Amino acid sequence: MDKPRILIVDDEKDLCTLIKTALIKEGFSEIRIAGTVNQGWNEFNDFHPNIVILDVMLPDGEGYDLCKKIREISRVPVLFLSAKTEEVDKILGLAIGGDDYISKPFSPKEVAFRVKAQLRRAGYSTVGASTSNKNEKVISVGFFSINQEETEVMKDGKMLELTAKEVGLMACFMRNPNHIISKETLFNKVWGEEFYGADNTLTVHIRRLREKIEDTPSKPTYIITVKGLGYRFIPK
Repeated sequence: MDKPRILIVDDEKDLCTLIKTALIKEGFSEIRIAGTVNQGWNEFNDFHPNIVILDVMLPDGEGYDLCKKIREISRVPVLFLSAKTEEVDKILGLAIGGDDYISKPFSPKEVAFRVKAQLRRAGYSTVGASTSNKNEKVISVGFFSINQEETEVMKDGKMLELTAKEVGLMACFMRNPNHIISKETLFNKVWGEEFYGADNTLTVHIRRLREKIEDTPSKPTYIITVKGLGYRFIPK
């Protein structure tokens, strides 16, 4: 499969450079930049990108207008960037055909991971540093990914705000997907201590972790309790 082509349409040159640098670090190389709606449309037709990173506010119009034109001829993923944070703006962006919406300020690395998530959905299952750069390995399991240092966890390309212990738990789960892991094993690996009397501590941390990764924490689908045995991580 050819390397995915990425088009960035944003008039903030420094921001474009930061995003491009983050994308390159993740293994992407086919990247073009445009600064206006008109330039973006011309580049889209010339470059035929596999994904578009599109700012909402541009010098000659709105990114929404460019997205509408793209949707007339293509279904490639469109990832909106915007300083607008109101829910109605996000709904509008998604309603006219956008696939994701990131409010500024944001981390360029987060953008890169969201790009990877959208490309996976579009059929690019092996892209980025996780397959091309052994020094920057990323473990990906379902919608989740964790970096080699086990300090950052992403869900569907979005950085999760986890504590160190929660990251440790996710690392254990992601290295053993669909397997039952005992409470003793989790506590020993994450806390580095014997489990004696620590059941409540682990239960509290699992509950807080579910609140951050589950769509409905009261009805978990990722971290499942297996009575009398421990927990099972089902990444889907």
